Amino acid sequence: MLGSAVAKGLSVSNSASTGAGKSILIVGASRGLGRAMAAEFATRGWSVVGAVRAAKTPLHALAAERPDKVEVEMLDMTDHDQIRSLRDRLSGRLFDIVFINGGIVNRTPSDTMADVSTEEFVNVMLTNVLGVMRAVEHLGVLARPGGVIGVMSSGQGSIANNASGANDVYRASKAALNQSMSSYAGRHAGEGRAIVLMAPGWIRTELGGPGAPFGVEEVMPQIVDVLAAQQGRPGLRFLDRNGDTVPW
Repeated sequence: MLGSAVAKGLSVSNSASTGAGKSILIVGASRGLGRAMAAEFATRGWSVVGAVRAAKTPLHALAAERPDKVEVEMLDMTDHDQIRSLRDRLSGRLFDIVFINGGIVNRTPSDTMADVSTEEFVNVMLTNVLGVMRAVEHLGVLARPGGVIGVMSSGQGSIANNASGANDVYRASKAALNQSMSSYAGRHAGEGRAIVLMAPGWIRTELGGPGAPFGVEEVMPQIVDVLAAQQGRPGLRFLDRNGDTVPW
């Protein structure tokens, strides 16, 4: 399913679409969007290494079903030493895509900065910004030249599109992630990789809630289309699942 990527005029090789000889590292693949991404890439023939925090997750079940395509690694993304250890375990391997999927929301999303506790604020920022960026910094070296380094951002990270003023803490974390990725892209501009911030939209996940208009299975083929299409296209992009640019 490469319709959206082709519609945007992106060049996608047959091997990129079929997954022949292709591989992806997904951090935060235990459930939800991360697990669905792993399943979609595996279905397309890609080799998948998924990093999870718990010893038993839906990704483990997928790996049991598809041991030829899916490997599981353990990682708590908020633990700096564990990130470095995963990099060392995977040293010598290169991936066509390295994708970091991390995101939590504070217990009461409607809390303003005046309402949220310091502990909750720090926890959201640690997971959504510092943990993700440490993973990018240490694991991005595993993306091959011409490959893709991606993170799961959000349309709520767009400052230009923030008209409602809702979800202060989560919005702030994703905007900070976007800025941090921009800094990373600037430091690594000559390395020939695509740097992608993915805004998947409002989806029915544990984070998105039951009221979201789209299910994971509906949107994941589009997300995978867009990510696969970024191979060989160096530069920083903030994209939605249709391949459209999201205003910063």
